[in-house]
Amino acid sequence: MRPAPPPLPSASAGLGLRRGLLSALQAADRAAFDFLECAPENWIGVGGRLGAAFEALAERHAITCHGLSLSLGSVAPLDETFLARVGRFLDHHRVPLYSEHLSWCSDDGHLYDLLPIPFTEEAVEHVSVRIRRVQDLLGRRIAVENVSYYASIPVAPQLALDEATFVNAVLERADCDLLLDVNNIYVNAVNHRYDAAEFLRRMPSSRIACYHVAGHYDEADDLKVDTHGAAVKRDVWQLLAEAYRVHGVRPTLLERDFNFPPFEELLGEVDGIRALQRAADAPAARPAHG
Repeated sequence: MRPAPPPLPSASAGLGLRRGLLSALQAADRAAFDFLECAPENWIGVGGRLGAAFEALAERHAITCHGLSLSLGSVAPLDETFLARVGRFLDHHRVPLYSEHLSWCSDDGHLYDLLPIPFTEEAVEHVSVRIRRVQDLLGRRIAVENVSYYASIPVAPQLALDEATFVNAVLERADCDLLLDVNNIYVNAVNHRYDAAEFLRRMPSSRIACYHVAGHYDEADDLKVDTHGAAVKRDVWQLLAEAYRVHGVRPTLLERDFNFPPFEELLGEVDGIRALQRAADAPAARPAHG
């Protein structure tokens, strides 16, 4: 594998690079956030005013990439032509982290949704082979994200794995990293009736490359929808603090895709990430001596 760009500092807080935020991001103080994250397929080949704005931001700030369409869990062949374009984009912008979703989103064509993979040993092997192939073609490690899902694919009970076992098995067999989405843990824990803190503890600290945090929609007490269209909820902030306590501080991204508030409110949430990181890194208080 080619030498990777320098990694992001562990105590860093980023913001999603969305077209609706371009003007605010360009006008923001350099220290307002530590990095930006984009979906490479939304920017590859983009020219004109938008392309120039992206290039200017990429020269000023570290850029990470979070893909939307690689479809790691699909049975359709990997789009290696597209992957080569992604690789050139990553190299050109010196991207320190490329991640994708542990899901599938294509068959004969793009389905424009992130669909769950069945939690079975057969699926572990299938997706792990594809991740290893992606890493070989890109010449770099990637991270995969635990995704939100609303219905489990039915499998025979004797073949079924629980979600945490499935994620761990993929990471081990593919020898890749984990992008741990804290909001997705919370949403899935409510919707599928499991303990979020227990799931969090079962993730492998040594493979966590980055965290995501986002807002969700409260459809009902027992149904949460991962929208990225609202402020981060208190329970998710608390789970992020627990993630730092259990696994350590890592670069953490605030995701917001639409329904943007005043930009100062987004920066306030970025500062909320930084405050939790500082608290997690602070030395334990020493007992007073008389």
